[in-house]
Amino acid sequence: MSNVTYSVPNISCGHCVHTIQTELTELAGIKTVKADVVSKMVEVSFDEPASEEKIKNLLASINYPVAG
Repeated sequence: MSNVTYSVPNISCGHCVHTIQTELTELAGIKTVKADVVSKMVEVSFDEPASEEKIKNLLASINYPVAG
């Protein structure tokens, strides 16, 4: 299993956290998602077929692009 943490500056409220967690958990291979409104960080644990590229692309498509 792989673990990644991303900075997502667009997180501004609990609804943002809920949206990110809901959308990412629907991606095949995602095990856990923890988004935090205070730190604006998203922690993801995943296995294949999920990948960092797929996670970043999904976040960008729902208007929560990864910083940097």
